[in-house]
Amino acid sequence: MYKNKLGFIFSCFTCIIHVSFAQVKWKNVDSLYAPLPTGMHVYFTNDSLNGAPNIAYYISADLKNKDLDFTTALGNGKRFTPSEYYTQYQQPIVVVNCTFFEFKYNQNLNIVVKDGLIKAHNLKSIANKKDSSFFYVTRSALGIDKKRNASIVWAYTDSTKKYPYAFERPTQSKGFKSNPNVNEIALQPNGTSIPYKKWKVQTAVGGGPRLLNNGMIEITNNEERMFSGKAIDDKHPRTAIGYTDNNTLIVMVIQGRAKGIADGVTLTQEAQLLKDVGCVNAINLDGGGSSCMLVNGKPTITVSDKEGQRPVPAVLMIQQTK
Repeated sequence: MYKNKLGFIFSCFTCIIHVSFAQVKWKNVDSLYAPLPTGMHVYFTNDSLNGAPNIAYYISADLKNKDLDFTTALGNGKRFTPSEYYTQYQQPIVVVNCTFFEFKYNQNLNIVVKDGLIKAHNLKSIANKKDSSFFYVTRSALGIDKKRNASIVWAYTDSTKKYPYAFERPTQSKGFKSNPNVNEIALQPNGTSIPYKKWKVQTAVGGGPRLLNNGMIEITNNEERMFSGKAIDDKHPRTAIGYTDNNTLIVMVIQGRAKGIADGVTLTQEAQLLKDVGCVNAINLDGGGSSCMLVNGKPTITVSDKEGQRPVPAVLMIQQTK
């Protein structure tokens, strides 16, 4: 869980990483979560990673299958467990946690789009401890448009605008004294501007950092101003989402904080797992005690919180349209 402990000093560079570990073997476990619609599968592994215990699941779903509805649900100021969302929304096939959030107001800290409308906005700014200025950040998000095409961008939201803005790479935000417009956000310290456009998606969830970019492991934790320094190597339960080059959505959850059973993974290991199952683009979502995925109401990983499933203010869902 990301508790908005920001204000660190980050260096801004894209972390391009080349890692090597033996690919884990994934087992199809559709029969444990049946019935499943055409084009959807569930996979499991408990192969160790670099000698450490590991448990992970992922689902694959055909984005072009019109019998499937990829959507979101929000608590609207409240938080609910994935099982509660499952009950409230007519038992969707998949329910999985997504955004980072804060506890006081149960507020999402990342973008959520439902039926083409922005339902939650990105964390707007981060205080610069050096002075009274603020950094306005772009955070990675995955969206699905009307044609069922997925894309991952660095999103910036403005509550006065209908659509979010999509940047083709993360911005290197300067310290702003006042609320900047999108053109000021796009302007970089070297005088160039990062291209952006309106992001017209039907469904979107945000998180961060980005893990895969066009098939390469590129972890933009510094640019997105989260998980700075050595935190990239911390092992935790993880949730991630991405897509393959043949229009397949991948949602992965990785168990952790269970000594001798499942250690969890680093961001780099998470990225490699996603790459190994065919993702070309992927992002990290909220993890830790929030990581939880249900398939037909049945749990996949064992959640790490002693109390059980953590209530969250938003989830991603896959439902059948008929």
